[in-house]
Amino acid sequence: MASGETPYVDPSALLKLYLHQPESAAMNTWRARTRGPLAITHHGRAEIVNGICLAAFRGSISAGAAADALASFDEDLAIGRYVLADIPWRAALQRAADLSRKHTSSLGCRTLDVQHVASALELGMSKFLTFDTRQRELARAAGLRLVGLPGYR
Repeated sequence: MASGETPYVDPSALLKLYLHQPESAAMNTWRARTRGPLAITHHGRAEIVNGICLAAFRGSISAGAAADALASFDEDLAIGRYVLADIPWRAALQRAADLSRKHTSSLGCRTLDVQHVASALELGMSKFLTFDTRQRELARAAGLRLVGLPGYR
């Protein structure tokens, strides 16, 4: 399942595999080159599903496109491109609070961003992939190595 060499991928980055967004090309290129399943938490799974449905609500994709994106995500789960990682939530939330106390006043991190960094740490991962600038800074400050993406700075 999750290992130190497997990157924790922020769900908003994974969402770019299912919705056309500015960073989708870089994310698709990275994923095509990355072997093996990626671990996602149950919370991350809900975040991806909600992101697809929210795009339909906002009118950035049609209902049919949303259904296709959801089906593609479900298929990726079913065939093992992702593995659902059980996380010790009390420990992750405590770590998130600790990270917030230490870094949010200087970095301006949002709660979910802190929670994902804490989740990566609780899962024992050493790499982190995100497009969010503040979350990147937090991941770096927490000792995680940032994953670079081809064609994206």
